[in-house]
Amino acid sequence: MDFSLTEDQELMVQAVRELMARESWDTYFAQCDKDHEYPERFVAELAELGVDTILLPEDRGGLDAGWTTIAAVWEELGRLGVPTYVLYQLPTLETVLRVGSPEQIEKILALVGTGKQIWNFAMTEPSAGSSFAKMATTYTRRDGKVYLNGHKTFITSSKHVPYLVVMARNAEDMDQYSEFFVDMTLPGISKEPLDKLGLRMDSCCEIYFDDVELREEDMFGGEGEGFARTVADFDLERFLVAACDYGWALCAFEDAARYANQRVQGGEAIARYQLIQEKFANMKIKLTNMRNMVYEIAWKAENGLLGKGDCSMAKLYCTRAASEVVDDAIQVLGGIGVTGDHRVARFYRDLRVERISGGTDEMMILAAGRAALKEYR
Repeated sequence: MDFSLTEDQELMVQAVRELMARESWDTYFAQCDKDHEYPERFVAELAELGVDTILLPEDRGGLDAGWTTIAAVWEELGRLGVPTYVLYQLPTLETVLRVGSPEQIEKILALVGTGKQIWNFAMTEPSAGSSFAKMATTYTRRDGKVYLNGHKTFITSSKHVPYLVVMARNAEDMDQYSEFFVDMTLPGISKEPLDKLGLRMDSCCEIYFDDVELREEDMFGGEGEGFARTVADFDLERFLVAACDYGWALCAFEDAARYANQRVQGGEAIARYQLIQEKFANMKIKLTNMRNMVYEIAWKAENGLLGKGDCSMAKLYCTRAASEVVDDAIQVLGGIGVTGDHRVARFYRDLRVERISGGTDEMMILAAGRAALKEYR
């Protein structure tokens, strides 16, 4: 397996590096985090580089560059302190080309390159998280229209996105899970923003649908295909989380290493003390494992070898290992790591949420464990 980058991938990474060198983005990110504001100006700059089109085919104006390019870009962005979780929806734009109608595709692609939040998916409910069995949101046909009723919770990006793909059950056949491409300006939709421990630059809301009138052509994909579509796209989401968290851990490690070599205590740099060296040895081992896992999965995806449990395993390991690396980095940084707006403290908060969003640790264990055992039936 060769994880070296192609010339085009190296150029993309270099472009990211140059963008980050233009100004002190850390100050901007700290303010966005404090204000719970999406960093649209920065994302628009990334869009200029084509980051939002990495997985789109060339005939749709995309780079068609694959998962390894995502891994390389997310690694560089993460090590430079970027809140890459705000970019999760960008690689999913390929989904609308695969599933959406021509009208839906046109609406989504019209926003590509703007830096604005475009869409997200709404599945979670108060009584239905990782399992859809108790989903209560329904759609009902009446007088040639489709009416959506229900309550979704913890829906990421939902405060500002113009479109949500909402999963609902057919009121006349509750075994049918379908999705609808919903314009969020329609009457009958209300939102209640939720505060969060971390990932604060991306909104999170309770969403209520009260007899929201839709058309048959607003269905996203075929009727009854919502569950299958969701399961198929889980892998990409979990891969993105793993790549994101690895990048933050790398950033925290490098910040702590620079500090340890400069901070003098007892007449010498703290990097000379064995207890500090032990922390860096353990951090480096975890970073090496995370990077190998992320790039191996990207390679598998691009060669048709991706296993069912691979991305769940990566999300589980990387969120936990990154949390441990960041925790050790804060311990090395001491007071400066827990005061002011230090980015490593932000990573600490963000990583705790990552272990829940996009599938909890417990669900990742189940998915990875079942996949591992299935191989030996």
